[in-house]
Amino acid sequence: MNESIQMKAEGADGLKLAWREMSATDVKSLVRVADEIHPELPESDSVFAERIKLFPEGCLALVDVESDEFYGYVISHPISRRQPPALDSCLGEIVSEADQYYIHDLAIFPKARGLGLAQECIDKLFVIAKEYPTTSLVSVYGTASFWRHFGFMPEEIDETLKKKVLGYGNDAVYLERNNEDLRCSQTEGDGSDLVS
Repeated sequence: MNESIQMKAEGADGLKLAWREMSATDVKSLVRVADEIHPELPESDSVFAERIKLFPEGCLALVDVESDEFYGYVISHPISRRQPPALDSCLGEIVSEADQYYIHDLAIFPKARGLGLAQECIDKLFVIAKEYPTTSLVSVYGTASFWRHFGFMPEEIDETLKKKVLGYGNDAVYLERNNEDLRCSQTEGDGSDLVS
């Protein structure tokens, strides 16, 4: 089992959870969580396996520290600005000219919410993201207001990007955060409705 990379959080039911880096052996557990949280936004095992292989430091699992059972995950990596991948598509590589950090997905099971774990994960990602001028994501399920607490705002986008964003659902919104000017805001709770 990989070593935990952040503090542990304990839920009311005795769960002891921590974020840790993912490996290729975690793909099946990740897909189980993704399929439950995002049934209408499916992605193949190969997409997740590739992201973990290409940028493991941006792919974290939220696990029970005793059983290693998954309770959530995050997938993130550098991209060329305003060129997020289409849903269920492989990257091929992290391009050398990548100039933006991208949070592809942050998902936490409901029973693990309210413990500050989303905040903890986002803080970890911002440490990586500070290497880039901006961070972006595609917000789904009406979560744009949650992301606003972390400095993410809607941006004007071209028709090509609009079509790609619509692939994430009719309510999907492209958001960006300026990493140079903004500091992560502390929020109440951990975004119990969080899904990016």
